[in-house]
Amino acid sequence: MDADIKKSTLRMIPYGLYVLTAEGSDGAISAATVNWVTQTSFDPPLVALGVKADSGAYAGLKSSGSFALNMLGKGQQGMAFGFFKPASVDGDTVSGEPFTRGETESPLLTNCPAAVECKVVEIVEKGDHHVVIGEVINAVQAAPLEGRPDEAILEMKELGEKTFYGG
Repeated sequence: MDADIKKSTLRMIPYGLYVLTAEGSDGAISAATVNWVTQTSFDPPLVALGVKADSGAYAGLKSSGSFALNMLGKGQQGMAFGFFKPASVDGDTVSGEPFTRGETESPLLTNCPAAVECKVVEIVEKGDHHVVIGEVINAVQAAPLEGRPDEAILEMKELGEKTFYGG
């Protein structure tokens, strides 16, 4: 297989951007920008996401058994880039972003337009990213969405010509 063709072909898959947050069983808060996310079931509502196996976000969701996916909206490129590096917590902010606690105690970023809280139902440990399946147990919106919900999400392509993930 030609490596360049494989990479560019896989990069044709469109990705929304999200900030995964979790509070580990030790009380440590982790957060990371993620983009390999999809809904896999209506009943029960399930999402699947790829999480880097050696990341703090993966360790946090694995130890707690729950996580939140904070949806990044149009214009939130700065927040996406901010969570590309390890999170820092200062009071009620994580990496400078204010948060509240959700039903699972996972941080919900108050500046995001929406979030879902999930309990982990299965983890497939294959490759450098593990597939986490979560059951959505709560959904919140900062305000009612206008227009198509899938047009409200920040997409990877909006981070610039040289920003890619995947392939």
